[in-house]
Amino acid sequence: MSFRLALLIALTMTAFAANSLLNRLAVDSGAITPGAFSFMRVAAGVAMLGLLAMLRRGRRLPVGWRQLIGAPALAAYMIGFSQAYRTLDAGVGALILFGAVQITMFLFAALSGSPATGRQVAGAAVAFAGLVWILWPGRCWQAEPAGAAMMVAAGIGWGAYTLAGRGEADPVSATAANFAMALPLVALPPYLSGELAAGGAPSGLALAVLSGAVTSGLGYALWYAIVPLIDAAVAALVQLSVPVIALAGGALLLAEAPSPRFLAGTALVLGGIALSVGRRGRQAS
Repeated sequence: MSFRLALLIALTMTAFAANSLLNRLAVDSGAITPGAFSFMRVAAGVAMLGLLAMLRRGRRLPVGWRQLIGAPALAAYMIGFSQAYRTLDAGVGALILFGAVQITMFLFAALSGSPATGRQVAGAAVAFAGLVWILWPGRCWQAEPAGAAMMVAAGIGWGAYTLAGRGEADPVSATAANFAMALPLVALPPYLSGELAAGGAPSGLALAVLSGAVTSGLGYALWYAIVPLIDAAVAALVQLSVPVIALAGGALLLAEAPSPRFLAGTALVLGGIALSVGRRGRQAS
């Protein structure tokens, strides 16, 4: 893996982690409901990506089989993610989410005739062990069944959304089309529950727009540009860094010193990722 590609992956994972922070800042403060946040997030992504697609010589948004998979998968992720965190602790939710993403993408790699190598499996095991060490609840596993099911659906949706992007020739237009087609699906639950009518405080709406236009819209477009360049197993593995980055960002914003448990778990996550991509990186250099 080249240094430039590694840098782009790190930038994308940072954008994904920023989404978690923005979501928590907006929803935990009561400035906006989870359903309204998801709707505004997708709507802002549509506006940003649609504008970029038009500025690029007025290119039309694609509507093909990739969008027929990607848009519902994106909606499943958005809806499942916001609804699951109504009942799940942050750490438990992250473990379920990224566990589901790992299984979905590793299973796809196996079924498509490109199973993960022993090195990739070992790296995934080490990295996930580090994530479990960081996020595992202090007393016991507490996962409300309905919330856990929603988070599994979110993980499968995100894995499918990532895989649908493999081979996209125009990541910006493809992501814009996915967001536009997903918007009605994401709007339906908060509309039926009355969350859209309730709206939100200006601060909550601003955070949702920032998340949708920048860290989601542009971040997902960048991810669609990267995914065709790496194996499905590696794409699944590098995303284990997202909760670590989010926790580090939260600690930085709250001026909290990282605990020894966090530092040790982070070393395992990064070491597992390095183990998985190390050989490919040496071949590319």
